Formats: sequence, C-alpha cells, structure tokens
Amino acid sequence: MLLSGAGDALGYKQGKWEFNKSGPAIHQEVKQLGGLKNIKVELPEWPLSDDTILHLATAEGLATGKTEEELLHDVAARYVEGMKDMDGRAPGNATCLGVSQLRPGKEGGYRVAYNPRGTGCGAAMRSMCIGLRYPKPEQLSSLVSVAVETGRMTHPHPTGFLGGVASALFTAYAVQRRPITSWGLGLITEACPLAKSFVKDRGYALEETERDWNFFCEKWQWYLDLRGISNGVGPVVWPDRYGPAERDVVYNGFNPWGWGGSSGHDAPMIALDALLGAGSDWEELMNRAAFHGGDNDSTAVIACCCWGLLYGTKGVPKGNYSNLEYRDRLKKCAKQLFALSH
Repeated sequence: MLLSGAGDALGYKQGKWEFNKSGPAIHQEVKQLGGLKNIKVELPEWPLSDDTILHLATAEGLATGKTEEELLHDVAARYVEGMKDMDGRAPGNATCLGVSQLRPGKEGGYRVAYNPRGTGCGAAMRSMCIGLRYPKPEQLSSLVSVAVETGRMTHPHPTGFLGGVASALFTAYAVQRRPITSWGLGLITEACPLAKSFVKDRGYALEETERDWNFFCEKWQWYLDLRGISNGVGPVVWPDRYGPAERDVVYNGFNPWGWGGSSGHDAPMIALDALLGAGSDWEELMNRAAFHGGDNDSTAVIACCCWGLLYGTKGVPKGNYSNLEYRDRLKKCAKQLFALSH
C-alpha cells in the first residue's frame, strides 16, 4: 500500500509529469533533481493523485470486513466522500460522472448507468487492495466479484472494470508468488471467464457489456504474444532498444487512444511490462512504470503495489516513502487487510 502511494506521487508530480507526454523529458527532470534516490516524496511538492485517494477508499471499505451488498454500499459511500478530497489531484471524467450517480444506502445505489466511454483506468488504479483482501487461489471468485462491482461504480464498460479485475488479480498473484510471466495468462484464462459469468448472473447492463466485452481480452492476448509469454512461461521477448523514447512509442501503441496507460486494459499492461523488465530493481521499475510519457501515476500505482509485495522496501530510498501523504492511513488499512486475509 505504501509503495503504491509512493509510485503514484512520483508519477503524478502535481500533474506535471502525469500530463507530460515525453518520457525522455521526465527522465531529464529526475536527473536534475539528483536522481530518484534524492527525491523526498512529501507535501507540498509531491501530493497523492486521485489514484491513491480512491485506492484508500476501496481499501478502507474492505478493511471493515463487510461483505456483499453491505460492502458495496460502503465502498460507494467512500467514493462519494473521497471526491471531496480531489483539489489538485486530477480525477478523471468517467470517475467524476460515475461517482455523481452513486446513491449509497438506496436499493441498487452502487450501480450507475452504462457508459460506453467508461473505458479508462479509474477502476484499475484503485483495485489492488482487493487482491490484498482476497489473496488466496480459492478466493478468486470473491476477488472477481468485488473488482467487477466496485469497478462498475465508475467504469461500467468492460474495458474499464476488467482493468480493476487485472489489478486485483496481479496483486493476489504477487502474494501467491506466482511467476510474473504467468500473470497475464491467468487473467485471460481464469479471471476474465469468471468475470463474464458473474456479469451474466447479475444481469445488469448485460447486452451492452457483452457487446463491448472482447476488446480487453483480445488486446491482452496480443500483448502476451508480443512478449512471448502467451504460454505463461517465456522467455520474455524485448525490443532491441527499449529506453525512455522507445518505451513511449511502445506504450502508446498499447492504447488505441494514444495515451499509454490511460485505459483499463493498458494501465495494468504497462505495470506488468515494468515488473517483467525491472526485476528487484526499484529504480528500474520507476523508470519503466512511472517516468514515461503516458498516464504514469496510474501505471506506477499498480506496478509499485505488486513490487512492494514481492520485494518489500529493500533497495527503496526511504525518502521516496517515509513522509508520504496519508502514510498512516495506508499503513493502517494494510494491516487491517492483512489480518482479514488470513
């Protein structure tokens, strides 16, 4: 939870880096700041973005131990409350629209109208904690159902809410120590079919959801083929040159709308790409997940959560996280989720 927030703040940089379309320019600015090891992530220069505010809302809802309908109303209420803390945090349009329609406490009040434009990464960026609450293989159906329903509160399009499923799943896989090369295959062969079955059972916006379903899975299959991990094993296939400039081109190619990481399918995709390439090197993870010319706080918030589960804080400069905004809230709900998951 803590490193996830650190990745968010570092990628966001008060919006200056999130909306900077040039990875090489961001890398140059990092160098001018003395490198990652010399960056002290604290207010006022390094606030959290909307990503972590809503990730906290999800996590603190899950930490109550509530389940099913009661949990969904609670999380919806926390999203409504969280939107009051968005000054200077750049929430997305679909998130703002979705939360404005939530009516927690009323029957069906955690559901919103289908939005064909709800394809963004707003669900993906706040769902990692679902994998912390339901980390075991036998809890996969609970993970999927909660990720789908909380994701649909703002992003009812499958490209949007399946991004939430991916982030939650990858977090659970990190806890399980599944090989990273197998994560994408598990997403499209295990979690997505479960999500489709769940959506059918619930029967909400079924026609529209089925109509728009295939893009997410097809794009993920394309990515797994590109990286040579469609078998879940590898070896991973990388471009001959894959520096900051080359990554900008590749990441933007993941996204039909041309802003890498801004969609539900490719925010977790770039996060996975960074995890595959960085290994246990925090700085390399940040170079790949946070310091690129796309929606970099959203890709970093996912990648850093998974990396933290795999490697802890070893090799992470303390200044990157020790004075992070809302550090105590992040630690508190992490401990609560850990207790509930056992």
